Amino acid sequence: MSLPLPPKIFLPPSKSPPTHHHQAPPPLAPPRAAISIAIPETGLERTGTIHEESTSSAFRDYQSLFMSQRSETVEPVVIKPIEGSIPVDFPSGTYYLAGPGLFEDDHGSTVHPLDGHGYLRAFHIDGDKRKATFTAKYVKTEAKQEEHDPVTDTWRFTHRGPFSVLKGGKRFGNTKVMKNVANTSVLKWAGRLLCLWEGGEPYEIESGSLDTVGRFNVAINGCDDDDDSDRDVAGHDIWDTAAGLLKPILQGVFKMPPKRFLSHYKIDDRRKRLLTVTCNAEDMLLPRSNFTFCEYDSEFKLIQTREFKIDDHMMIHDWAVTDTHYILFANRVKLNPIGSMAAMCGMSPMVSALTLNPSNESSPIYLLPRFSEKSIGGRDWRVPVEVSSQLWLIHSGNAYETRDDNGGLKIQIQASACSYRWFDFQKMFGYDWQSSKLDPSVMNLNSGDDKLLPHLVKVSMTLDSIGNCKSCDVEPLNGWNKPSDFPVINSSWSGEKNKYMYCASSSGTRRELPHFPFDMVVKFDLDSNTVRTWSTGARRFVGEPMFVPKSSSEGEEDDGYIIVVEYAVSVERCFLVILDAKKIGESDAVVTRLAVPRNLTFPMGFHDHCLVHCSLHWCILCQEHRGITNHLSDADASSPTMGRSPVQDMNTKHASSSYHHLHYLPKAKTI
Repeated sequence: MSLPLPPKIFLPPSKSPPTHHHQAPPPLAPPRAAISIAIPETGLERTGTIHEESTSSAFRDYQSLFMSQRSETVEPVVIKPIEGSIPVDFPSGTYYLAGPGLFEDDHGSTVHPLDGHGYLRAFHIDGDKRKATFTAKYVKTEAKQEEHDPVTDTWRFTHRGPFSVLKGGKRFGNTKVMKNVANTSVLKWAGRLLCLWEGGEPYEIESGSLDTVGRFNVAINGCDDDDDSDRDVAGHDIWDTAAGLLKPILQGVFKMPPKRFLSHYKIDDRRKRLLTVTCNAEDMLLPRSNFTFCEYDSEFKLIQTREFKIDDHMMIHDWAVTDTHYILFANRVKLNPIGSMAAMCGMSPMVSALTLNPSNESSPIYLLPRFSEKSIGGRDWRVPVEVSSQLWLIHSGNAYETRDDNGGLKIQIQASACSYRWFDFQKMFGYDWQSSKLDPSVMNLNSGDDKLLPHLVKVSMTLDSIGNCKSCDVEPLNGWNKPSDFPVINSSWSGEKNKYMYCASSSGTRRELPHFPFDMVVKFDLDSNTVRTWSTGARRFVGEPMFVPKSSSEGEEDDGYIIVVEYAVSVERCFLVILDAKKIGESDAVVTRLAVPRNLTFPMGFHDHCLVHCSLHWCILCQEHRGITNHLSDADASSPTMGRSPVQDMNTKHASSSYHHLHYLPKAKTI
């Protein structure tokens, strides 16, 4: 797959100053250039003054967003506001943020951001006392325990991971591909806190201390009601034979699990169910795809499985669900024979075995029935709905369905998607596995080519009563044409018609970094077709936003707050920012800005550009599962940490991106 030519090649300055300095930090004043404005119709114009900068300074800023963090907290650290205060109606709970934490070992090897060891962060907020603490620890996966020496506190990478090639470790013939780093998402369900990864079993975490309990075996088969399990009963074919030959190699030699557990999950709040999906390990190399959807009750008991075999080679990261359908966008891939041989030998990343398949101008969307063998009107689910645009789905924000008077079905999906011409497995985040560098030009294309980058879209389809597709259209959400990702809504409206949606986007005010990293939170009013934005100051960026309802809220959909992490490279700090969702677009949108201690500054948070959630996907759980108690420490911001130096200044300046799934758990309340 070829990429569009970048606007320029970003090279590090010949004498770059170290990214992290250890003199006293500058005063923590709020950014003077932060702006919040309303855009009457569409967000087509820049939302601030263009910042002049050199390519070398832009390169340094980009690299500093991806600095490894080796330190962990021993106990919760109090974080204090530098602006405003925690509002009295903010619900008590914990905000979890997962992502990679280490990208370079002590023996010359670096890894792709997606292969970095999982580093879990937790912001504990006590709404009654209006205090907050911060905790951060590595997930003690089997790979982490093998690669980290706790006596010398040094690291030696032994696992390649799917996206990396080791240079300081075993390279040729290295079969340690499935490096479960538990860095992709966070789930709290049935009293268990889990860190998920895209290709293996979750790890269970103790929610208070963030200590690792161990692997959590999620039941996939064995529900009580066999009638609720839909299995493809088609006859044995050549690909079944091929799958039988591949399984002992992938599972025995490369230690791949039989089923790949996807990190994006969904919550059916009305039925109080957790929904997950897995695919078979051998599907990566075969021109067909097997998906197993599982639904669990509030006690984590498996109550339903549905299995679907689709005759298409697909790579799925996120998906959507409505009241009666699972929805898959067929991100189509194909096997790269030359890349496969190099990958199997360890001479290139494992993902080089695949390449995108843009052979069709349209994009198939599969409507898979949740509760019966047939879709609406007896429609065969194996026949996809075709949308005329070629879309690579990244993240789903919401999907819902309605019935018309004639028994027809209307489905709307709000999501982020990009072009096949831009997406590249091996270049996500601008990472070059051969040079071990991050190139921001991959994320910042020339004007005109920026339409290839991730954008928010609305897909609308109509089926008649017998299941025939009458229309399927795609359009930019509210006409917004700026690169954007991480769509999120008030989860109480999940699966229903929503009025508001939020996302991270770019103001376009940095000449050298016009599209990414994001520096703006956008609020869409889907009824009035208006857009409102809040932007950070100069040389400050944001991760994925998340909506948190007010503790006393039973009213309007936007009656709550937006939480977002702000990465201020200008002062080498990160902050937890709370915005009033109703006031986005106004001058007083910021409610408070809480400062993380400088020695615990963590890298840029985004979810798989994939991208990366990364959501992130987040949810507020059903009322029965909203309880969590915060124990706030009175220790000051200089509470001890464990690990090496407070922040490791890695030569290659690689990131610990906290890009994946945010999870907020408010205290229980009576409805």
